[in-house]
Amino acid sequence: MSRPMLKSKKRLLFLMALIIVMFAGVAAKMAYIVFAQGEQLQEMALIQQTKDLLIEAQRGSILDRNGNVLAQSANADTVVLRPAEVAKGNVDSIVSVLSEMLGIDEETVRRKATDMSKSEVWLARQIGNKVSSELRKLNLPGVYFMVETKRFYPNSAFLTQTLGFTSVDGVGIEGIEAYYEPYLSGQPGRIVSETDVAGREIPLAEKDFIAPVDGLNVVLTIDEVIQSFLEKALELAYTEQNAQSAYGIVMDPQTGQILAMESIPDYDLNNIPNEDMDALTAMSANRVLADVFEPGSTLEVITQAAALDSGAITRESEFDCNGYVTVQGQLIKCWQYPQAHGHINVFEAAQSSCNSAFIDMGIAMGTETFYDYIYEFGYGQPTGITFPSDQGGSVMAEKYVQQSDLARMAFGQSIAVSPLQLVSSISAVVNGGFLFKPQLVKQLQDSEGVVYKTYEPQVVSQPISEQTSALMREILQSVVTFGSGRDCYIPGYSVGGKTGTAQKYDDDGQIIPDKHIASFVGFAPADNPQVIVLIVVDEPDVPFDFSSTVAAPYVKDVLLASLQYMGVEQQFQDETEPTQIVAPNLVGLERSEAAMELTNIGLKYLSDGEGIVTGQIPETGAMMEPGTTVLLLMDTKNTAQDLEGKVIVPNLEGLSIMEISQVLQNYGLKLVIEGAGTATYQSPAAGEIVQAGSEIIVEFRVSSG
Repeated sequence: MSRPMLKSKKRLLFLMALIIVMFAGVAAKMAYIVFAQGEQLQEMALIQQTKDLLIEAQRGSILDRNGNVLAQSANADTVVLRPAEVAKGNVDSIVSVLSEMLGIDEETVRRKATDMSKSEVWLARQIGNKVSSELRKLNLPGVYFMVETKRFYPNSAFLTQTLGFTSVDGVGIEGIEAYYEPYLSGQPGRIVSETDVAGREIPLAEKDFIAPVDGLNVVLTIDEVIQSFLEKALELAYTEQNAQSAYGIVMDPQTGQILAMESIPDYDLNNIPNEDMDALTAMSANRVLADVFEPGSTLEVITQAAALDSGAITRESEFDCNGYVTVQGQLIKCWQYPQAHGHINVFEAAQSSCNSAFIDMGIAMGTETFYDYIYEFGYGQPTGITFPSDQGGSVMAEKYVQQSDLARMAFGQSIAVSPLQLVSSISAVVNGGFLFKPQLVKQLQDSEGVVYKTYEPQVVSQPISEQTSALMREILQSVVTFGSGRDCYIPGYSVGGKTGTAQKYDDDGQIIPDKHIASFVGFAPADNPQVIVLIVVDEPDVPFDFSSTVAAPYVKDVLLASLQYMGVEQQFQDETEPTQIVAPNLVGLERSEAAMELTNIGLKYLSDGEGIVTGQIPETGAMMEPGTTVLLLMDTKNTAQDLEGKVIVPNLEGLSIMEISQVLQNYGLKLVIEGAGTATYQSPAAGEIVQAGSEIIVEFRVSSG
């Protein structure tokens, strides 16, 4: 009997040990589930047992300084599928309807509608209101709608680079939309509800609702009306000057607040051109902030202000221009070389943009003093504007500067600045001497208009005295009244300004011939500036790419429109305005003859060479103000006496019979008269080349006056 009992005890011990091991395994597994996987499994259970829908917060709007909406969010439906519910209906029919109405291929719709691994899947984002309304009426099983917000820009292609844009998820990608994302975006809300195993809401079950917090509105310093003036002018400059681009900025010089800013070409913010990312990147760049370039003569404003303020020169200083200056053995030409400006004073130096005079100013100050002012005016460092891509420009380290480098920097070469730096520093020159931090955002406020934060104008430094600033306003006004800025003259207003024509460089740092950046900065009224405008025209492709003709007229347009809009009254009456002059006919004349005729009637000229005038800008008969410039297009290969027996027909319109007879005799041509009075028609036309001795038919009519 003892042997069976022993076996039974051993079997019992084995079973007990096995049970203990099994319980230990179960206990270990339970411990692992509870302590190691517990949190994860709870989350999974919560996901399976609940439906968690996000409620988008209303993104804040972007407004101009007067409360006009520049960017806002509107509701748009997103189509959401719940595959478990779609399966309860006619799947083929549902897929076909959704494919047709949403413009999505059936294969994609079917794949998403039958994906049972997901309780919910998005099908189409931010569909149009009309399509959404039609879909809602069909009440298709498993098809739901989630309200999202879609960004909308009321003015389309307007303030493009400044506003920027958002992704389809409403996240800022460029411009103000990106920089002020934390304020604009707000906080999303949530609706949490219980569901059954099929993903359906359980009736009468509890729901948790967390309300969204709407984003703040960003109020810009931009004025929508002045922005429209600038954009119109830039579009004209871009097209009329055949430029690579045109960009500009309008600022209140008394506060540093930016009233308008744009780069052309741009694009419609409601229809982002995503098909060409390189082009989109280029057009999205705010060139007013991001570009740096050699400013040329516009920087002479800073040089002259510094020289006067430091005492290196005075109001009575005079300069001698021989067409060039030799510095450290290097020949540095004046822009008019080989011609010279001669003996000139402080005012005439600015009026003519004489490089030689500004070289003298720079050398008179010395490197240390010049650099002290350059830094005080904000060059070589970012402006501090609350916006992406704020560039600091490029200023050579002072310890490496040679005398020849200083000479070139004095008239705007060997130094690179951003347009924003340039307009900010020149504002300091004319506003009494105060450099303001450029300001683009005025306020942050909630949807009810309650102000969350206000940004006040901020003075960075005072580079020059108020007395120096007053003298500089006087000098810069003379540039527009008598000098190279004459094309920015506005009857009834005192206007100051400065031209700038800068060189362009290739990737190897070599100057690109015949490619320039033309700029003009103008402000008004000159004695108490209320608005300052800078326009830059990059690579104008016209016979004359001087900034006085390429950029100044567009600055004039923006200044005049802005002054009238702002209610700035005219400062003097018509009788103080200069008498206008009719542009004469110059086609067919030798350059010297055209120059003499223009000089005699009080107009200036620029030509692209010697020879015979074949065209002119403006055309004959245009009304011009005294001192403005006529551009002469020349046949640079020939003169009237060097055409191998041929002659360029002169322009005879408006001349008397006696005058025409003398002109044609000088050219070796014969006159055929039709009618009497003054010439109104000729054949062949002016500028055509004919054999010497040819007959020119001229029709004359008696003037009714």
